[in-house]
Amino acid sequence: MPQLNPNPSLFTMLISSFTLSMIIQPKLLSFTSTNPPSHKPSTPVKIAPSTSPST
Repeated sequence: MPQLNPNPSLFTMLISSFTLSMIIQPKLLSFTSTNPPSHKPSTPVKIAPSTSPST
């Protein structure tokens, strides 16, 4: 099995990495969340015990 030339795939990886980190990522990070997390303490939910007869 012949060895593949790494130059085309290396170039493609570098260009896609650059595109993601320099162009797409800042645009995605600039959006604000429409539903920010609340800082309220979570209250535990009480679950009523089952009243079904055991067999």
